Amino acid sequence: MLSYEQTMDLVARAKNGSDSAKETLITTNAPLIKSIIKRYVGKGVDYDDLYQLGALGFVKAINKYDPSYNVKFTTYAVPLIAGEVKRFLRDDGTIKVSRSTKTLYTKIKRFLATRVADEHQPTIDQIAVELDVSREDVVFAIDAANYPLDLFDKGEGGESVSLAEKIPITSLTDLGDKIMIRNMLEALDIRDRKVIILRYFRNQTQAQVAEKLGISQVQVSRIEQRILQSFRDQLREEEA
Repeated sequence: MLSYEQTMDLVARAKNGSDSAKETLITTNAPLIKSIIKRYVGKGVDYDDLYQLGALGFVKAINKYDPSYNVKFTTYAVPLIAGEVKRFLRDDGTIKVSRSTKTLYTKIKRFLATRVADEHQPTIDQIAVELDVSREDVVFAIDAANYPLDLFDKGEGGESVSLAEKIPITSLTDLGDKIMIRNMLEALDIRDRKVIILRYFRNQTQAQVAEKLGISQVQVSRIEQRILQSFRDQLREEEA
């Protein structure tokens, strides 16, 4: 296990072109890479190929990492490793989204659009009943349509502030692979997720978000603060 100082030294050297430093980082972090790619075993790609994809994502993390993020390197690397595998599975066609699934997702969006101003968004079961499909079909359609979110994505042009920088909590640096902000986002209902995406990944103002979702700016502010507080609480629980 490398110390923080050793890791930062190796990352700096690797970013400057040291292949030996890069190899050392990959070797010592192999358990992390393996823990992530095991989720995708059985999806039509050999384990060795999955590992190579994970290693590629890890190398991308090395190249993109900046100590000013105030986040552990391994924490930063997790979504990039998973993202590289997901991107391959999607682009290679191993994971195929059928026309019927796409059609169902369109129907779900239309239904939710009629309920966007409601204080409580419809549950999965309510959507299933409304559209006369199984709840499993609803979950699959929504999940298939979700696009990956990067905790450190600063939006178009890279001039906005990332979500990581919007959550001022020291325990964020101690997360490692125990918990990921991505999972927190995916656990939100559709409207709440839209608020966070529009505010922190599309750099829109609360007024713009309110207009787009058909709710008041006060509601947007309350939703945003509630979600961020929930994130902080989860991080504190993980630290305890």
